[in-house]
Amino acid sequence: MNFMRQHWFDVGLVLALGVSLALRFTTLTPISLLLWISLIALFIHQFEEYRFPGYFPGMVNLTLFASKQPDRYPLNTNTAFIVNVIVGWVFYFLAAVLGEQALWLGIATMLVSVGNSVAHTVLFNLKGKTFYNPGMLTADILFLPITVAFFWLILQANGVTILD
Repeated sequence: MNFMRQHWFDVGLVLALGVSLALRFTTLTPISLLLWISLIALFIHQFEEYRFPGYFPGMVNLTLFASKQPDRYPLNTNTAFIVNVIVGWVFYFLAAVLGEQALWLGIATMLVSVGNSVAHTVLFNLKGKTFYNPGMLTADILFLPITVAFFWLILQANGVTILD
């Protein structure tokens, strides 16, 4: 368990490679495929935040919370693991597995992805007076296009209406 607490983002990168490989040998609907790609994007996004360049927790602790202990409070090894793995991985994975059968779950994960892009591109940069922060690149070049494509597809397929 301690290994996972310390290296979940590295495990996520390996999972991203494994899921990518598995998708090459699977036939999915376009919506289901985008949900699996969204899970891969989440793994890569978390790797950018926590490993390379990887200073996301300290940046958040300083800029958003003005922490006097930015290396460990309030975002620390335990809270990062719980939020990203136990919550994030589970919901994105379930959205991918269930696909069109639980479209609402896919919509929820896509909204989280859009929130990530807004937070990384606008909020963190304004608060931190920076041009870049860990997670911004993947939020903008992966999450945003995936989300736009997802919502375009579900609207085109009449899976939902704009009022949903």
